[in-house]
Amino acid sequence: MTQEALLQQIKIKQSYLCVGLDIDLEKIPDVVKATDDPIFNFAKSIIDATHAYAVAYKPNLAFFESYGLEGWQAFDKIMRYLNEFYPNHFTIADAKRGDIGNTAARYAKAFFEHYQVDAVTVAPYMGKDAVEPFLTFRDKHAILLALTSNPGAYDFQFSESNGQKLFEKVLETSLTWEGSENLMYVVGATKATALTSIRKIIPNAFLLVPGVGAQGGSLEEVSEAGMNHRCGLLVNSSRGIIYASKGEDFAATAQKEAQKLQEVMAKYLLKRGIV
Repeated sequence: MTQEALLQQIKIKQSYLCVGLDIDLEKIPDVVKATDDPIFNFAKSIIDATHAYAVAYKPNLAFFESYGLEGWQAFDKIMRYLNEFYPNHFTIADAKRGDIGNTAARYAKAFFEHYQVDAVTVAPYMGKDAVEPFLTFRDKHAILLALTSNPGAYDFQFSESNGQKLFEKVLETSLTWEGSENLMYVVGATKATALTSIRKIIPNAFLLVPGVGAQGGSLEEVSEAGMNHRCGLLVNSSRGIIYASKGEDFAATAQKEAQKLQEVMAKYLLKRGIV
């Protein structure tokens, strides 16, 4: 999917919501857990319930990998379902890959050609060798970890050299890489105060912002500081939507939570004149 096509969906739905599929069998409702294919059936129910309010879905690969072959088969089935029934939704494999060029190229081939995802999250620690292979695929994207919400972010990301923080150096350097027009960036919602300085470096890029809801990030703060002239945001919510209820009404409750976020997003899109 091109960024222009994604923007069109944002305008149509008046939403920049990404629903994170962090599927933990210990947390899903018993009514789904008892089925033959609980991971897929839970994801399908969430997708069917929220698709009208979301423009993107982000399966978190760690949750699928933790279940071995069953998890990988479920991920494959979810991607096939999304691509067949919801082809206008942007799909993100939250895999956080980052390895030397030949290995990175194989990761890119796996996700973009086999699973047909639109984007993959990538760690920048090994530099352009680990990222550029993801940028060679037409209408596909690498989402670079730029500034994260976890406590350990302060171990490295805020380190300074010559008055420049490391995450700012990552952002600036990434713009010199071949295919950088296909880059997006992860910025944690709890780091909303840094969005102003981030936007000075990458004013036109899309930002994937996790951490809204259960992790304490503010949708309002992120929207105010991070939105650019064409929106440029995908705000992710996982637990606050998919685990909003453990009862038989889990899908209907997820729908309500997604709608609440969409309604706030619509106000900001209108305020900025994007819709």
